[in-house]
Amino acid sequence: MNHIYLDHAATTPMAQEVIEAMIPIYSEVFGNPSSVHAFGRKARHMMDQARIVFAKSIHADEKEIFITSGGTEADNLALIGTALANKQKGNHIITTAQEHHAILHAAEHLEETGFEVTYLPVYEDGKIALQDLQNALTDQTTVVSIMTVNNETGIIQPIHEIGELIKDHQAYFHTDAVQAYSQLTIDVKKDNIDLLTVSSHKINGPKGIGFLYIKKNVQINALQFGGEQERKQRPGTENVVSVVGFQHAVQLLTDQMDERIETYTDYKKTFLETLEQAEVNFELNGDRENAVPSIINISFPDTDVEQLLTNFDLSGIAASSGSACTAGSVEPSHVLSAMYGSESVRTTNSIRFSFGLHNKKEDIVDAAERVASIVKRLTSR
Repeated sequence: MNHIYLDHAATTPMAQEVIEAMIPIYSEVFGNPSSVHAFGRKARHMMDQARIVFAKSIHADEKEIFITSGGTEADNLALIGTALANKQKGNHIITTAQEHHAILHAAEHLEETGFEVTYLPVYEDGKIALQDLQNALTDQTTVVSIMTVNNETGIIQPIHEIGELIKDHQAYFHTDAVQAYSQLTIDVKKDNIDLLTVSSHKINGPKGIGFLYIKKNVQINALQFGGEQERKQRPGTENVVSVVGFQHAVQLLTDQMDERIETYTDYKKTFLETLEQAEVNFELNGDRENAVPSIINISFPDTDVEQLLTNFDLSGIAASSGSACTAGSVEPSHVLSAMYGSESVRTTNSIRFSFGLHNKKEDIVDAAERVASIVKRLTSR
């Protein structure tokens, strides 16, 4: 049986070019980048070169790039670190009800320490309303954190308009761009973004590495203590091997982005057309025309996610859901609950399929046919 991986929004396999770039670093570049001798300088040069590549990819300055262990740490540092550093200006944070838990749980922590947090609603199209943001801003607001692309639905938020709205406000604008980085052109200057999160393992790079863009003059507190690495914002000996892998993943992405977008657009169209031709009953979640091409979130009426995912897995299809399945019960997807209400059946019958580099068009057709067969069998009882 041919196993087909359609869960690239969760993580991606490393590209072979990335693996090959990392292997020699293990033996040839083992010095500590903080050391002043030749071995350390060689490692430092690798770090500096990677930082330039990361910065160029979002139109930033390399001194504004801070290496982290991934998206979660970057989100935590952006939200908590900025809130704490600017507490004298106010204690109000704005985010959305559909953020990744790296932001939502960080926001809950801030609430426990005395901050006020406004969770903007998202509507059935998966987007916030700019007027809601306008209404939520106060003279106490210091951080606005709104993800660029949702990890469950692929829906794109109006990031440029958000940046324009708050550029003259004291609040700093942070966006989690983990899902957007491989799909959209990002320009932190044009979009008035102050902080931005990126993760390597979503773009065919190694796990456990990412970066946080912090605009010059943004006030932010470190959350870890130790050495003076990353200009005192993120102490700890640098993971040079993974940084080099991450750099190569970014370079591959930069060279191939247009081709990837075209390919994933075709995959999405093919997948949906195959379901339609099989006369499967389904509904897309969110605005179909305002989403990245690599992610689709589909509601299958009269089914449930545990049943679907189990059958998909047995048939060789890897997909996922925002619903948490534990001990035979399903906790509805917080993203779909925010969009449709917690009582909506979509929160417990929806599946995310996400495409990536290692898929082929025949895989997409094969997977859609298997999915169609399973859904029709489960709903014909």
